[in-house]
Amino acid sequence: MPQKTCIVIVGPTAVGKTSLAIALAQYFKTEIISADSRQCYRELNIGVATPSAEQLQQVKHYFIQSHSIHDEVMLRYSKIMHLMLSIAFFSIMILQ
Repeated sequence: MPQKTCIVIVGPTAVGKTSLAIALAQYFKTEIISADSRQCYRELNIGVATPSAEQLQQVKHYFIQSHSIHDEVMLRYSKIMHLMLSIAFFSIMILQ
C-alpha cells in the first residue's frame, strides 16, 4: 500500500501560508483542506485572510466560506480537524 502524507502548514495571519499551500498542492496534484476556525464562515470578512477568488480557482479548497455563522458546524468541523491533525501528527512521527 502506498504511503500517504498530510502536509500541515501553520503560522500567523498573512505570512504566506495560502501561497505556499497552493504551490504544494499544485506540485503534488492534490487539494487544500483549510483548518482555519474563521475562514469557513461566509459572513466573516474582517480579520480573516480568506484566499482570493483567483487563488480559490487555482486549487480545490475545502472549508473556505462553506458555512454560515448561523449553521451549527463547529462540532462536526472540530471532529474533522481533530482527525486530520491526528493523522498528520502520526505521519510526522513516522517520518522522523
